[in-house]
Amino acid sequence: MTLYRQTLLVLLLTILSTATFAQNNTNSPYTRYGYGKLADQGSGNTQAMGGIAYGLRDKSQTNVVNPASYTAIDSLTFIFDGGITMQNTNFSDGTFKTNAKNSSFDYITMQFRLGKWCAMSLGLLPYANVGYNVGQYNTIDGYPESSNTVTYTGEGGLHQLYWGAGFKLMKGLSVGTNLSYMWGDITRSVYQQFPSSSTAFPQTVLTNVSVKSYKVDLGAQYTRQFGKKHQATLGIVFSPGHNLKNDSYVQTQLGNSTTGATASLRDTIATFGLPTTLGVGATYVYDNRLTLGVDVTYQKWGSVTYMNNNNAFCDAYKIAVGGEYIPSLVGRSYLSHVKYRFGAFYSKPYYKIKDSRAANEYGITAGFGLPLPRTRSMLSLSAQYVKTEGTQKAFLTENTLRICIGLTFNERWFFKRKVD
Repeated sequence: MTLYRQTLLVLLLTILSTATFAQNNTNSPYTRYGYGKLADQGSGNTQAMGGIAYGLRDKSQTNVVNPASYTAIDSLTFIFDGGITMQNTNFSDGTFKTNAKNSSFDYITMQFRLGKWCAMSLGLLPYANVGYNVGQYNTIDGYPESSNTVTYTGEGGLHQLYWGAGFKLMKGLSVGTNLSYMWGDITRSVYQQFPSSSTAFPQTVLTNVSVKSYKVDLGAQYTRQFGKKHQATLGIVFSPGHNLKNDSYVQTQLGNSTTGATASLRDTIATFGLPTTLGVGATYVYDNRLTLGVDVTYQKWGSVTYMNNNNAFCDAYKIAVGGEYIPSLVGRSYLSHVKYRFGAFYSKPYYKIKDSRAANEYGITAGFGLPLPRTRSMLSLSAQYVKTEGTQKAFLTENTLRICIGLTFNERWFFKRKVD
């Protein structure tokens, strides 16, 4: 048993160390806008189930999305969970096509009981990722010297270090909260040059935003048993919107190393915010073997200010459905204990281009929960196909195949063995 635990720990540390150094986790041009691509807050099991989480209660895996779910864990269990994602994305604007491969850190979480009515969770999660490098060539008829190329680049992201607690108020009713310290840097640059002009100097505008702030999530779940085999759970999560504490500056450089350059640095007083978010979900469980669920999420991005612009985003919506099936809880066959997962989702992201919604997004998901022999731990594998489709013909379309790998280290702690 000790050997298996040591092997699990080595595998987990390998995943986490690999993830720590995986910095370039997106190449999407849509991350030019706002905070970039918002990260999936779910763990390996929920990612395979379309992202459902609000009404999900699982005593063997952490559900960070709804902190009320922490009370599902029993008093002797300690859970340590980590995951990474690898993806391949094809980009197309109807004329040109390109491809990018990325990997990213997803999450590190742990969860355990504090008492009969309380459980706690700690972890590190990504909130948003920025990464792009795109260019365009602009021509002006009759004025070739005014033709120019513009290159847009960006990198960085926001991260969360959270502490959460769940409380069981009465039979079937639990509440919880996550308190997160949010930090990160986002750097963007616009480089413009005039290849046909001998008098116009190239220009670079660099913008940097550094965030150090907080985020609060409040959750509740109500579970009702119907007979011996039927169970339903209703979950809700609310996150209040607020402005972020930040430092930002804009640097403008005229010229380059060849022509000679002059630069000016200007600190800015800018307002950045997070949206008010409301999520509602329900799950149905039959005989502890079949789980079906649906989630609906609304984020009020339309009222969020970004770089002092209060019309930068659209409200975001998402609906997700998913499920999990276990053939047998007591069978001897290994395959009968595998958790088979499936799901789908449709969303309207918050990106806005030229005062209109930029894209719609939908995806299908599937995966497995593979029990590790002679342990209570599990390897979660999932695949997601996600299509991000521009709302206008000139906007970009992205097709992404994403592979998610999660390892849940599940051990019994605080257990006194009897010695004869």
